Amino acid sequence: MIWLLGVAVLVGILIGAVGVGGILLIPALNLLTPLSIQASMATALFTFIFTGIVGTCLFQRRGSIDWAITLPLCTGGALFGIVGAWANAMLDARLLALILAVLIVFAGVYALCSGDSRPAAAFHDRPRLQQLLLFGIGAVTGFGSGLTGVGGPALSVPMMVLFGFPTLTAIGASQVIQILAAVSGSIGHLAQDHIDLRLAALLTVFEVAGVWLGVQVGHAVDARLLRHAVGVLCVLVGAALVVRSL
Repeated sequence: MIWLLGVAVLVGILIGAVGVGGILLIPALNLLTPLSIQASMATALFTFIFTGIVGTCLFQRRGSIDWAITLPLCTGGALFGIVGAWANAMLDARLLALILAVLIVFAGVYALCSGDSRPAAAFHDRPRLQQLLLFGIGAVTGFGSGLTGVGGPALSVPMMVLFGFPTLTAIGASQVIQILAAVSGSIGHLAQDHIDLRLAALLTVFEVAGVWLGVQVGHAVDARLLRHAVGVLCVLVGAALVVRSL
């Protein structure tokens, strides 16, 4: 249990600092508790509701959430999270998880290889198309989150960076979509009794403490270092998903 709580704090720090980190909680739950992989996914996803709430409050206090970008992202996440949870119970998720893993790795490599000058965000001069793109990113994030239990930021941050959105903007938006994607996915998992609520409550306390620390780190470090950290973590997250899928 001590190891598990330590992982929970680390997950919170990573979520608050770079938006990516929830993937670490799932294998920890599966290895360190009697929970099945499906129950581990569902329990981890439920805790991300509360890390998202805390992260949103802390980022909003610092003025780091661009709501014009965040709202269409969250709409897609809220609508498709429950669909992903349904697919988790009904379908073999290995192939879909592998596709998501490849996408995350690709985005991580892109973040690592990109130079200091960031391109303009995709469709920056065509607002309606940009909103449609953000809705699509949110939909993939929500579906993937409900399907695999991976926190929304692990999907939304690399995709947003890939499409040229500033790293800190992507991380701020990811805190909000994390709430909606986790709520939507958890509804589906609760209906199937996959969530260990007592364990989730304990883990949430330590994750939230980690988020607070992570937000301080995320706003204090150089943007280039932050982007590279996102890239490394995306590659690691994607590789972990590939291994788990295979």
